[in-house]
Amino acid sequence: MNQQSIAGYAPTPPAARMETHGSSILKVAMASGQDLFARTGSMIAYEGFVQYEPNPPAIRRMASQWLTGEGAPLMRCHGDGLLYLADYGADVVVLHLNEDSLSVNGTNVLAFDAHLNWGVERVKGMAKFAGQGLFNVGISGTGWVALTSRGTPIVVDCGRGADETYVDPDALVAWSSGLKMKGKRSFKASAMIGRGSGEAYQLGFSGQGFVVVQPSEDSADRLRARG
Repeated sequence: MNQQSIAGYAPTPPAARMETHGSSILKVAMASGQDLFARTGSMIAYEGFVQYEPNPPAIRRMASQWLTGEGAPLMRCHGDGLLYLADYGADVVVLHLNEDSLSVNGTNVLAFDAHLNWGVERVKGMAKFAGQGLFNVGISGTGWVALTSRGTPIVVDCGRGADETYVDPDALVAWSSGLKMKGKRSFKASAMIGRGSGEAYQLGFSGQGFVVVQPSEDSADRLRARG
């Protein structure tokens, strides 16, 4: 085999705890004492000595609240080496939190440092607009987080202007927890936002922080692909 023809696909030496290889693979530099929570079934390869603990106690306690239809969604990873993760070819977004707080759609969580504070939380104000509550994963502290996006996402800095930023809830990946949020019901926008023909619902964000939005607004597509 001509090794030069595939050399461009070889991984580069790690420069950080988490980084991407291409757009849809996450590379994690594992080390002793630096455990990781990762989406169950997301491991595609590893180098070195890496072990997994599926459905650890911390996950079992929260699994009943994590309403993704996937049961206990995380595994604990530990060891030394390089770990490669992916989620059905979705784009991967790597963030480093510095005493920050992030609210993430549970289906978009790929991995995060195990020492970070986290928990399942209900997004306030959604029930009266969408007819149901929305559960997210809140992650805070200092450390690394990897998210997935169905296509190349856009990251909107809400602090750049005075106007609010409105997002289709089905396209929402994550947002800074410090942002102010409110729901909005609209008839005129229903032809442009979402896929339904009735009322359209948007979430408005304002304040200092960012919102991550994916180009696909039909979250059911991924669940069907998994099944």
